[in-house]
Amino acid sequence: MNKRILKITDNVLAGKNISFDEAISLIEDTDSDFYSLLTGANAICNHYRGKDVDLCAITNAKSGICPEDCKFCAQSSHFNTRAARYPLIPIEKMLEAAKEGKKIKARRFCIVISGKDADEKELNVICEWIKRIKDEVGIHPCVSLGFINKGQLAMLKEAGLERYHHNLETSKSFFPNICTTHTYEDKVKTIELIKEAGLSICCGGIFGMGEGMKERIELAFALKELDVDSIPINFLMPIPGTPLSTSDIINPLEALKTIAIFRYINPKKEVRICGGREPVLRDLQSMLFTSGADGILIGNYLTTLGRNPRRDLEMIRDLGLSVLPV
Repeated sequence: MNKRILKITDNVLAGKNISFDEAISLIEDTDSDFYSLLTGANAICNHYRGKDVDLCAITNAKSGICPEDCKFCAQSSHFNTRAARYPLIPIEKMLEAAKEGKKIKARRFCIVISGKDADEKELNVICEWIKRIKDEVGIHPCVSLGFINKGQLAMLKEAGLERYHHNLETSKSFFPNICTTHTYEDKVKTIELIKEAGLSICCGGIFGMGEGMKERIELAFALKELDVDSIPINFLMPIPGTPLSTSDIINPLEALKTIAIFRYINPKKEVRICGGREPVLRDLQSMLFTSGADGILIGNYLTTLGRNPRRDLEMIRDLGLSVLPV
């Protein structure tokens, strides 16, 4: 193993924090010693997270007509993407989706709605969903409802919510390139409110939107500073009709390097690989678990299909890993 990579790996295993300059040096060193980085990230993951895989499933509970202009999003009203448009789905359909999530071994189930935030009527319905998901399905509930205030968070927590998802999406320096209808600071304030409410926070980003590795490292350190619990890593799937529709997808080795760097910077946190892993990693999907990840989103995504869950569960077993139970 490269001596510098080995030294940094040993320091992280000993409980020391990696610096920004060290993270940059890891990227530079891996141009000639790629697999040493992955080996180190895997050792860090095994040390702090063990060999258990955390699975999460999601459902698109309200789709389309979002007023925000995030350039990657199929559901933005600013772009003509032909994404489905519908209000909150019926409770029966929601419970069916939660039961399917549990059937495919997901430990968590996330309710996702399009839009900047949820209105009062929608929030009341979602609170009822959370109660019934916990009581009738027995799976850990999570929501992704956009921007939220203290009173709404209190309602959700009282209903039984455990985790709130709210991505930063990218680094502070790159954020103006992907969204103009809200700011990076707006997102940070929301994350701080979620933490103050005593809820677990799931917060990560999307890669392949034109940012470089330096901006990804900036995001990883921002997430470390915010002390988020789970870090979802998504890879851009260019959607026809969006401003990023002609973007090239990330090379699989670059994707694995990104996962590894996030593990070095956030050694004790969940690192979950989500949207885009199928087209980006292709035949190297199993390597996400030997590059520092300890979780995946299983099943379908919001507006695109995922891989057959049976294949993911088989992959986990073949690697000698175990699925965390509910």
